[in-house]
Amino acid sequence: MSPMHTQKKYWFPAKKYGWGWGLPTRWQGWAVLVAYAAALMLLHYFFPLESSLNMWLAGAGILTVVLIAICWLTGEPLGARSGR
Repeated sequence: MSPMHTQKKYWFPAKKYGWGWGLPTRWQGWAVLVAYAAALMLLHYFFPLESSLNMWLAGAGILTVVLIAICWLTGEPLGARSGR
């Protein structure tokens, strides 16, 4: 098999500069981002900031932890990068 077939296809590539992940390169990654944005909108609908700030912050925190976990599991390994 060629190296292209054995290389893992990450949903979220590492950023070229700095630390973290960039925009998704596969449809699964885009689906995760759309679901995250939709979940934040639903959270805002059910817990408006004006009346339920603590609930909204807790929900957004949980959603963000889930997003980071998905990126960690399906994304390229992290490390500080300098563009090379």
